Amino acid sequence: MTDELQQGMIRISDDVVATIAGLAALETPGVAAMSGGISEGLAKRLSGRNAQKGVSVEVGQVEAAIDLRIVVQYGIPIQEVGRRLQENVREAVENMTGLNVVEVNVKVEGVAFKDEETEEPNRVK
Repeated sequence: MTDELQQGMIRISDDVVATIAGLAALETPGVAAMSGGISEGLAKRLSGRNAQKGVSVEVGQVEAAIDLRIVVQYGIPIQEVGRRLQENVREAVENMTGLNVVEVNVKVEGVAFKDEETEEPNRVK
């Protein structure tokens, strides 16, 4: 996004939009984690950049499109999680950036069970 003011321009980078979307996604009930996928791992190795895990964005002058790859918590209706996720991400990005979010696409790539969500306790005290 670029705003031309009398003082100059304001440009919001794709990485900023991806970070906002990723944080909003993780705050959504039912989302256990973001999923990186194979192509993201390859892109990270090739470019050396640390891409926002599970988030792809396309940002124009006044609009943004967002693709999310997630892991849902077991036992929570996936359609409900997806709708809440779309609403939360759209609201966060629009409020913080002023961009019009034209679409939020969600791909569910896994299901997490309670045992998988907790970290292993330290073996040594």
